[in-house]
Amino acid sequence: MSRTHDIAELEKSAQQIRDQILKVVSNNGGHLSSTLGATDIIVAMHAVFDAYKDPFIFDVSHQAYAHKLLTKRTLKFESLREFGGMSGYTKPSESSADYFVAGHSSTSISLGVGAAKAIALKGEQDERIPVVLIGDGALSAGMAYEALNELGDRKYPMVIILNDNEMSIAKPIGAISRVLSSAMASPFYQKFKRGTESIVETLGDSAHYLAKRFEESLKLITPGLMFEEMGIEYIGPVDGHDLKQLIDTLQIAKNLNKPVIVHVQTVKGKGYEIAEGCIEKWHGVAPFDIASGKPIGSVKSSKSATKIYSEALMSLAESDERVVGVTAAMPSGTGLSELIEKFPERFWDVAIAEQHAVTSMAALAKEGFKPFCTIYSTFLQRGFDQVIHDVCLMNLPVVFALDRAGIVGEDGETHQGVFDINFLRSIPNMTLFAPRGEDSLRRAVEFAHKFDGVCSFRYPRGSFWLSKIADDKPFVLGKSELLIEDLDADILLIGYGAGVNRAEQTAHLLESKVSLLDLRFVKPLDEQMLVALSKRYKRWYIFSDSAKQGGVGSAILECLSAHKITSVDLVSFEYEDSFIQHGATQKVEESLSLLPSQLAKRIDA
Repeated sequence: MSRTHDIAELEKSAQQIRDQILKVVSNNGGHLSSTLGATDIIVAMHAVFDAYKDPFIFDVSHQAYAHKLLTKRTLKFESLREFGGMSGYTKPSESSADYFVAGHSSTSISLGVGAAKAIALKGEQDERIPVVLIGDGALSAGMAYEALNELGDRKYPMVIILNDNEMSIAKPIGAISRVLSSAMASPFYQKFKRGTESIVETLGDSAHYLAKRFEESLKLITPGLMFEEMGIEYIGPVDGHDLKQLIDTLQIAKNLNKPVIVHVQTVKGKGYEIAEGCIEKWHGVAPFDIASGKPIGSVKSSKSATKIYSEALMSLAESDERVVGVTAAMPSGTGLSELIEKFPERFWDVAIAEQHAVTSMAALAKEGFKPFCTIYSTFLQRGFDQVIHDVCLMNLPVVFALDRAGIVGEDGETHQGVFDINFLRSIPNMTLFAPRGEDSLRRAVEFAHKFDGVCSFRYPRGSFWLSKIADDKPFVLGKSELLIEDLDADILLIGYGAGVNRAEQTAHLLESKVSLLDLRFVKPLDEQMLVALSKRYKRWYIFSDSAKQGGVGSAILECLSAHKITSVDLVSFEYEDSFIQHGATQKVEESLSLLPSQLAKRIDA
């Protein structure tokens, strides 16, 4: 089989993979534009490297669908992101070709350095080499540079493929750059460079000086200066949809036996014209019609919690110039897009840099502004130290608005927003509260605006459940709200945030008489109310979309213990001590026995 025929076969395979991805994602939803854009790169990776031997490390790994299809998972691919089906991210329990679990950004190069160290310690350098695929957006996070810094110093053999699908790290300068980049990717150039280095070393300082100046002049008109200065070989830009060029370049990088960055330029959504280019809505999609690109299925009439929050914050920003805000690469997902557009000097997207986002808002708070740090619950985990060290230590009035709290569905283990209560509750000076519905979310934003200290509130992905109970009372620090009071009842349902709605729906299904408390604040607790209720209700059930250990139930038990109350039998319906798998939210909740009908049976049993 000739090399030309090989490339033709690979191109055909790449197209078939794109077709399969498009078919499944249009049915199931998932990440689309990034994975279509990376397909040719992944086909080339598999042509040059061995995924079952060489560590294949995908940053975030939402772009790895082609990798799954190339590693004996074609039949199961139909179940992508479905409950009990294939994950939308790499997962070693699915295949030995998946080196690591990934779902958060900018970890790949660090993993690659660790893998390279292990390979060196085992003496396997001639047999294995880490291969990292990272997007240009992930290079906005500091962790990537921490890893590059050590890699440039240690010089472990590694191939880093930089998938540049939005902008060049440094724009190529016309025809000269293209010619130079092609030349740099050729075997002749690499051999010439190594030979020149050897000759220069023997000729002394003068020759070394002239050669160095010549090399620096070349770098000025190529985009690899930064990486070369860090001690990492640079090749590119390379056309990310030219399989022959990709394969030739990766083979060269593999043979260099040093750390190499291969800069590849791709088009997001490649092969599906409607999604091609930097169109944010095609990054992650719900099921859609392939022919028209239009969503399939009914659209909820009620507003999402994100939309309600965005509108409330916009109203504050219009009336108070002290209100500022930040998000980390999620302007649309967090509802900040419109605020960034209207107030570009006061609202910022700092890219994938949660640590920087938190600390920069601390300085703004110190200067008299009122910062709203709007981040997904799962991503605030990345800024935990900054919350402690840069915000809470000085009790600065930063507001943390945590979107996607609770189960987020198909993104699964890496994205479930279940830990924020647990890790934030442990921090001194932190105030934690949560709205239960649309009106109380607006009230939560108002309270946070006026509150003179650090605070955090959480709200779910999508819409709140509709409630028959009015929820428009203002928040009062540390005060709960008794929503249903039945003096004949022995059972008290305690809800926190979206858990109040679950508790209310459960109450309607119970045979037993119950009362219902909206806790509103988990820190500080309404201890006075809890002590009073302990005298009337002996069976308490906790409803909160959060992890059980260190969660709402734990906080209430601590309160009861402090007051030496032993008469209450408390059961928490928070999440058990395990990571929650992916799938449609209702199916996930059903598997956890957390649907109202299931909870009612557990209480009445």
